[in-house]
Amino acid sequence: MSLDSIKSLVADDLTLVDRVIRERLTSDVVLVNQVAEYIIAGGGKRLRPLVVVVAARACGHAAKRHTEAAAIIELIHTATLLHDDVVDASDLRRGRDTANSVWGNEASVLVGDYLYSRAFEMMVSIGEMRIMDIMASATNKIAEGEVLQLMNANDPDTTEQRYFDVIYRKTAKLFEAGCAVAGVLAGVNATQQDALLRYGKHLGTAFQLVDDALDYSSTAAELGKNLGDDLAEGKPTLPLIHALKSGTPEQQAMIRSAIENGGIEHLQAITAAIESTGGLQYTARRARQEADLAKAALAAIKDSPYQRALSELADFAVARTH
Repeated sequence: MSLDSIKSLVADDLTLVDRVIRERLTSDVVLVNQVAEYIIAGGGKRLRPLVVVVAARACGHAAKRHTEAAAIIELIHTATLLHDDVVDASDLRRGRDTANSVWGNEASVLVGDYLYSRAFEMMVSIGEMRIMDIMASATNKIAEGEVLQLMNANDPDTTEQRYFDVIYRKTAKLFEAGCAVAGVLAGVNATQQDALLRYGKHLGTAFQLVDDALDYSSTAAELGKNLGDDLAEGKPTLPLIHALKSGTPEQQAMIRSAIENGGIEHLQAITAAIESTGGLQYTARRARQEADLAKAALAAIKDSPYQRALSELADFAVARTH
């Protein structure tokens, strides 16, 4: 099952999600409309809202509240992108200029805040306190992840555990929260809710591991952003951490210096070091392990086309090239 076929399985739901997003982003402030529409229209995989609607259907949810929940997840994700691009001084995302490079950092931060606050207004309208609790905790964890990543930046002694702590909070937590919300709306039992949490956590971790590997193995055209962005920002992601641990003394010295100082002056040589030490293969293996754990968690969910689609999404997360 391809990503397109998974999307076609819930095509009506995804159409509603897009409609909800655009309706809820309407503002009397012109600049808010401009920036929000620009970032939403930029596309992307929309994987997070897709996971929410498929998970809800897999658990037997038959109403439409899950499309509102999926839109909430996408708005929060979009807010984090707006803020991330400012923090990282990024100028390219999804093959287009970032919002901060078009309108400036101030507008991007403030519109990101608007998306967060709008998302919480939407949560109130759903009327489920458990959903408010899940999403409040998730946004708090995401913020912690951003701060932890900032603390790890330019630190070549960052351990794998510290790296995994960051990607759980920064990426996997929102996948986990989306699945948890789907379970609440569907009224699943405690065993199934735990399974959804584990599925979302491991799926999100696999997705981020592949993202970090692609920064050293894809092309700018495929990736939609500048290659070596992580290195330029001094971010010690798993391919770098592995190469730093396994490389020759010369490679280790080069990588340490690159992490400490940032910049992509030695990107080609560092990419070669990552390849020669098996950093990409190691990261891919860890991603595959996470995807398999996500698929294993689905045993608690009744077999159906939607349940199988969730399994296929885990495979897609590790097989993708952009």
